[in-house]
Amino acid sequence: MRLSTYFGTIACLLFCTALSGQVTLRGSILDAETKEGLIGASVLAKGTTTGTVTDIDGGWELTVTGLPMVLQFSYLGYATTEVEVTSSDQDLAIKLEEGAGTTMEVVEITGRRISEKQQQAALTVETLDAIAIKETPAANFYDGLGSLKDVDLTAASLGFKIVNTRGFNSTNPVRSLQIIDGVDNQSPGLNFSLGNFLGASELDVNRVNLVVGASSAFYGPNAFNGVISIESKDPFLQQGLSVQVKGAERNLFEGGIRWARALKNKDGREWMAYKLNLFGFRANDWVADNFDPVFDTPLGIDNPGGYDAVNRYGDEFNRSFSFPNVNGLGTIRRPGYAEEDVVDYNSENLKAGVAVHFRLNPEKSLESTELLIGSNYSTGTTVYQGDNRFSLKNIQFFQHKIELRNRDNFFLRAYITHEDAGDSYDPYFTALKLQEAHKTDGQWQSDYRNIWIRTFQPRVRALENFPDCTGCTIPERRQREREFYLTPEVQALLPGYHAEARELVAQASSSFGTQDRFIPGTDRFQAAFDSITGNLLGQGGTRFFDKSALYHIHGEKQFKRIWEPNESSALDLTVGGNFRQYTPNSQGTILLDTMGRDINTSEFGLYGGGTMNLKNKLKISASLRADKNQNFDLLFSPAASLVYSPKENTTLRASFSSAIRNPTLNDQYLFYNVGRAILLGNIDGFNNLVTVGSFVDVINMPAPNVSMLEYFDVAPVRPEKVRTMEVGARSTIGKLLYVDATYYYSRYEDFIGFNLGLDVSIVDANIAGAQAYRVAANATDIVTTQGFSIGSNLYFADYYSLNGNYSWNVLNTKTDDPIIPAFNTPEHKFNIGVSGRNIPLKLLGDGIKDIGASVNYKWVDSYIFEGSPQFTGPIESYGMLDAQFNFTVPTIKTTIKVGASNLLDNQVFQVYGGPRIGRLAYISLTYNLVKR
Repeated sequence: MRLSTYFGTIACLLFCTALSGQVTLRGSILDAETKEGLIGASVLAKGTTTGTVTDIDGGWELTVTGLPMVLQFSYLGYATTEVEVTSSDQDLAIKLEEGAGTTMEVVEITGRRISEKQQQAALTVETLDAIAIKETPAANFYDGLGSLKDVDLTAASLGFKIVNTRGFNSTNPVRSLQIIDGVDNQSPGLNFSLGNFLGASELDVNRVNLVVGASSAFYGPNAFNGVISIESKDPFLQQGLSVQVKGAERNLFEGGIRWARALKNKDGREWMAYKLNLFGFRANDWVADNFDPVFDTPLGIDNPGGYDAVNRYGDEFNRSFSFPNVNGLGTIRRPGYAEEDVVDYNSENLKAGVAVHFRLNPEKSLESTELLIGSNYSTGTTVYQGDNRFSLKNIQFFQHKIELRNRDNFFLRAYITHEDAGDSYDPYFTALKLQEAHKTDGQWQSDYRNIWIRTFQPRVRALENFPDCTGCTIPERRQREREFYLTPEVQALLPGYHAEARELVAQASSSFGTQDRFIPGTDRFQAAFDSITGNLLGQGGTRFFDKSALYHIHGEKQFKRIWEPNESSALDLTVGGNFRQYTPNSQGTILLDTMGRDINTSEFGLYGGGTMNLKNKLKISASLRADKNQNFDLLFSPAASLVYSPKENTTLRASFSSAIRNPTLNDQYLFYNVGRAILLGNIDGFNNLVTVGSFVDVINMPAPNVSMLEYFDVAPVRPEKVRTMEVGARSTIGKLLYVDATYYYSRYEDFIGFNLGLDVSIVDANIAGAQAYRVAANATDIVTTQGFSIGSNLYFADYYSLNGNYSWNVLNTKTDDPIIPAFNTPEHKFNIGVSGRNIPLKLLGDGIKDIGASVNYKWVDSYIFEGSPQFTGPIESYGMLDAQFNFTVPTIKTTIKVGASNLLDNQVFQVYGGPRIGRLAYISLTYNLVKR
C-alpha cells in the first residue's frame, strides 16, 4: 500500500467519523425458513473488529463509528449476508439461508458448524459451543467432551472426570492443561486439574476448545498432550437471568443460576458489566466394588485363606503370611476393608463466582480496553484416584483474577489460586491403620497360625478317613497327612475352616496391645475411623494438610499487519511472557516442607511468533518459547506450521509442535509414608538403593550373603519432552458432507515415572533392616507413538445430521523400562450419532418449539490400564449409548431436556480400580430471561 493512499485512508476515516458520530443499531437474525431467532449469530462491522453476537431470541445491538456502514451477518453453517446500513432506522431483521458450500465441522453434537478460524487452525482443535452444549446427550457439558474426536474421557468417580488425548492417559492428568478464560485451574499442590471441580458452571460456558497434542509453544509448560480451554460468557454480550435445575438417578440434584447485566453511562454507552454465578451439585457416587483378584496376582478367589481384591484394602501381599509347611493353612490374607467402608460416597460440589468488567473507553464498544476483576470459589467432596483412591472431603479452592485487555490486541493478566485440603484423607492407609489398631501383621499371622494348629488340625485328624500312621516314620507320617489334606473331602472343608478362623482371629488375643477387629457400621468402628482420619499423616492419622497456592502473571501483545507485501498478504506477530510462583504448604504430610525447608518454586517463560498470510491461500506460522524453572535448565519449545487453502472450503495443513512438562511438586519434593513404603520426590538424586530382586534373592538364601545385593543410584528428576509432526485435511464434499482427517507421529524422551528400591541396613555382614522407597525418576528409553483420526458430518433433510468419528492410537516402542508410564489408551475407538435441531413439529400449537434430539453411540477397544500395582489391570471393550430430547416452551422461556448417558445401563469400568459406570437418566429445566 502506498503511503499517500495509507494517509488518505486515515484522513477519510477521521473525517467521516467526525461527521457521522456514534450510532447504535438494533435488529435480529432469523432462520429464513423457520423464522426462528438464531442464538450466537455474529454481527460485524466490515473491515473492523467491532461486532457482537445475538442473544437467545436472535436479537442484537451494536454501536458503530458512523454511517454509512457495511455489516456482515453470519451464523456457522449459514450463508453470510452483507447489508449496507445508511440509516439508524433501517429495518435490520436479517434472514439467513443455510448456505450452499458452507464449511461444516465434524462434530459429535447436533449441527454445530466450524468457524473460519478453526478451519484454518494449524493444530487439531475440537470445539463444543453453547448450542452443542444444549444438545449433547451426555449428562453435562464436561461429559460431552468424551464424544469428540481424539478424546479419552474416563470417570474415576461421579465427581472426578479425566479428559486426555493421544495416549499416556492417567488418573493424574499432569500431561494436560485446563484453562478457563486463560486462567490455569490446576490444584496448586497436585499440579493438575480436578476435572470441572474447580471450573465453570454450565450456564456460564460459551464454548470449550480442546487443542489436541503437544502445545507448549502456544500455551506454556504442561500443555503436553492437550489443552482444554473453557471460555465463559461475556456479561456485556450475554446479559440476563438464567436458571437451571437438573435431577437424575443416584439421587443427583444439580442447580445453577447466572445473572449478568451491563450499566450505561450518561451518554447511553455500556461502561460496566457484571455477572454472578452459583452452582450446586450433590449425588450418591458410583461405588468402587470390584472384588476380583488384583490382576496378575497369584491367589485367586478360590484360595480359602483369602486373596487380594481390587477394591479391598489391607489384604495385600505380605511374605510372612505364607505357611507351606502347615497343613491346610497355606497362604493367608488379612480380611481388609472394602472401599465403601472407608470412603465418603456423598459427592458434592458448590461453585460461586463473581466478575466485573469495565470498559475504559465505552464509546469504542467491543474495541474498548477492558479491566476485568473476578473471584471464584469451589468446595465439595469427591473421590480421586492416583496411586491410591483418595477421599477429597470438604476440599476448597479460592481463585482471584485481575486483567487488563483489548480484544485481539493485548492482555495483562494476574491471578492467584489457593487451596485447602479440608478433611481429605487416604482410605487405603486408613484401612491399614484400622487393621494395625486391631493387631499388627505379626500378631495377626501368629494368632491365625496358632488357632489353626490348635483348633482346625485336630478336626481334620478326627475325620473317619484320616490315615492311620501307626509304625510310620515321621517323614512318612507328614507325607501321608499332606496327601490327605489334598483330598476332595478335606479341600471342601477348608473354606469353612478358614472363615471360622478369621472370626476367631478377629477377637483380641492375649498379646499386648491387641483389640477386637473394628466392624464397619458399628459405633466403635466409626469412633476409630474418625480418630484416624481426623489426625494428620505423620501424626498417627491419614488426613492431608494442604494449603498450597500459586501466583501467576501473564502478558501478551499482538502486532497486526506489520508488513504487507501486497494488499492480500500480511505478517502478524505475537510476543508474550509469564511468571509463576508455587508456595506449597503441606506441613510435612505430603511434601518435604518441614524443619524450615523452603520448597517454594518459581518459573518463567518468554515466547514470540509470527504468522504470514499469503493471498488468503497460504498461512505460514512459526513460534519459539523459552521456559526456565528455578530447579531445571532453560528449555525451548519451537513450533511451525503451514496451512494451505486451495479452495474456500478445503484446508490442508502440516505442523511441527513441541512441549515440555516440568516435574510436579510431588515429583520434586514428595515425602509420603504409606506404611509399607515411602514415596519420594527426587530433586537431589538418591544413591545406594538395593534392587528389589537382589534383596528377595538374598533373604531367601539358607545363609544370606549380603555381598550379592545389587546397588543402584537414581539421578535427579528432570523435565519430560515431546516433539510431534502432524498433517491433516479438512474439506466440505459436495454441499452437505464435512470431513476432517489427521495423522500424527510423536517422539518422547525423559518420561517421568519412578524406581523401586530399598535402603538396607547391614550390621556384621547381616541384614539388620530395610526401608522400601519409590523414587521419582526419568526413563532412559526414547518412546514414539502415532495415531490417525477421521470424522465427518452429513447434513440431510434440512434439520438432521449424521455424525461419526474414529481414532487410532498406538505405542510404537516396546520397552521393558518400568519407568515408562503406561500408554493407557485404546487402540481403536469410535463415535456415531444422529441428531436433529429445530425440527418443525407442531406440539400443543405454538406452545412448544425448538424441538431437538440426539443419539450417540461410543465404542472403546479393550486395553490394559496401568496405574499403581493395586490398580493395574484390563479394561474390557465396551459400548455406551447416550440419548436426549429437548424442546422450548416460549411462554415460560424454558427449555426442557430429558436424556440418559449409558442408556442401556452397561456396567463398565473406565479405569481399573474405579467404579462400574452405569446409566444416568436425567431431566433438566433451563430458564432464560434475556436482558436487552
